[in-house]
Formats: sequence, C-alpha cells, structure tokens
Amino acid sequence: MARNELRPVVKLRSTVGTGYTYVTRKNRRNDPERLELRKFDPVAGRHVVFREER
Repeated sequence: MARNELRPVVKLRSTVGTGYTYVTRKNRRNDPERLELRKFDPVAGRHVVFREER
C-alpha cells in the first residue's frame, strides 16, 4: 500500500543544539505550519522544545 502525502514523515530536531532528533508523522491538513513539541532530550537530560526540520 502506498504512503499518502497527507501524513508525511517529519524530523523533529532539538532546539538546544544537541543534535538529537525524533521522527514522527503529521497531518498536513490539520497542521500546515511547522510542528513544535516539547519532548525529552536524553543528551541534555531534560524536556526541551523540538521543531520540525525541512
């Protein structure tokens, strides 16, 4: 089954500069702008903001 481009795979990169990334999928119809989530960064050892990378 082919993947739909409505839910593309996006990379979330840490904003504190550790280089740690999460990979997830998002719905382009509901979230057309860049995604921002607060997640745990194991390199920094705390929760930080992760932003969508293009």
